[in-house]
Amino acid sequence: MIVKIVSKNFDIPDSHKLDVALKNGRYESIDKLFSMTPEDVTEEVCKSGLRGKGGGGAACGPKWKLMPPVDERPRYLIANGDESEPGTFKDRQIFEYDPHLLIEGIICSSYAIGAHDCFIYIRGEYKFFIDRLNAAIEEAYEAGIIGDKIMNKYDYRMNITVHRGGGAYICGEKSALIESIEGKRGHPRLKPHGKECEWFFGDPATVNNVETIASVPNIVLNGYESYTKYGTEKAPGTMLFAMSGPVNNPGVYELAYGNKMTDVIEKIGGGMKNGLKLKAVIPGGASCPILTAEEVEKAYLDYESMWDIGSTLGTGGMMIIPEGVSMVEVAKNLIEFYHHESCGQCTPCREGCGWIDTIIHKILEGKGSSEDLNTILDVCGTMNGKTVCVFAPAVKDIIQSIVEKYAHEFETYFKKENK
Repeated sequence: MIVKIVSKNFDIPDSHKLDVALKNGRYESIDKLFSMTPEDVTEEVCKSGLRGKGGGGAACGPKWKLMPPVDERPRYLIANGDESEPGTFKDRQIFEYDPHLLIEGIICSSYAIGAHDCFIYIRGEYKFFIDRLNAAIEEAYEAGIIGDKIMNKYDYRMNITVHRGGGAYICGEKSALIESIEGKRGHPRLKPHGKECEWFFGDPATVNNVETIASVPNIVLNGYESYTKYGTEKAPGTMLFAMSGPVNNPGVYELAYGNKMTDVIEKIGGGMKNGLKLKAVIPGGASCPILTAEEVEKAYLDYESMWDIGSTLGTGGMMIIPEGVSMVEVAKNLIEFYHHESCGQCTPCREGCGWIDTIIHKILEGKGSSEDLNTILDVCGTMNGKTVCVFAPAVKDIIQSIVEKYAHEFETYFKKENK
């Protein structure tokens, strides 16, 4: 059930150090990389069906093709390691256990899109992981793996800079992330009318998630078939799935797409702790619509299957919720987070998050009514599709799903008032 591509070296002692990394296959893809043209590398990644692992699941190869033809302008790769989504803690595994895999992936991805400079945007609170990543980058520079040449022999300049985020959740959104690196407030940008690359100080750039980039060396070295042999037809390959909550073996596991969620919880997670009964799962980070226990029985861990049952795969970070937990309190916990983290740029998001937070607080105090649930759903409707970024629609997804699926729990608080 467990497949080890990205996580192959995670269990090797000192795998973060260059000498150990080199003995265990790191940078083996580079010779083959430079025997290929950048277009060949991009086509190989397109054939692999590699999809972004930061939440949206967009295809990686076609995204690279949005970069304009090479000209005199600088081009950039930006690695998104912000990872602030509650329930998501997979990229930090790469930073901690195999940072040289990320550097290797950066070399491969940068070569494909013609970039010579990469910025790694990493969550500001990740002090340990930032130090570990910087140490690996320093090793790579000292060994001549990056710098003016690649591996001391390929005439391709590659510089990598780690940019520590300022602690705002919204900077996980790629355009807000770029604004932040440019030294501005992390506000998402308006979306263009058509598909195009990102723009960093007005120059072309591509933003990819850390795990996505770390998946590229295997595809370059072993071909797209080494990736498509896992997963489903529409979601080939693997993903680092995380499990948190009262299961016996919480953690991060690399699995092929398409596994049954209950099998993963039982066989990998070891089942529920202390005989607890499963009540619900938030399947891919806090902003994915919640699944009831009955829906979990039908859930498969790939993008299309999750859409079919009304949720999303997100980052693959499953938050396991047992019987006995109040879903009203779960909703309050989540909306407090989103209320705090809304960047405030768009009125429906800024006011909507605060309004829902206030209403749920009132319900928890026993002062609510059924009309409040209607108001929450109305506000959710106002937040959906009327803002610059997907923050507000994501809040709508999780809050609306909790209110609609667990309305009876909210009603118990109304009954307290009547008593």
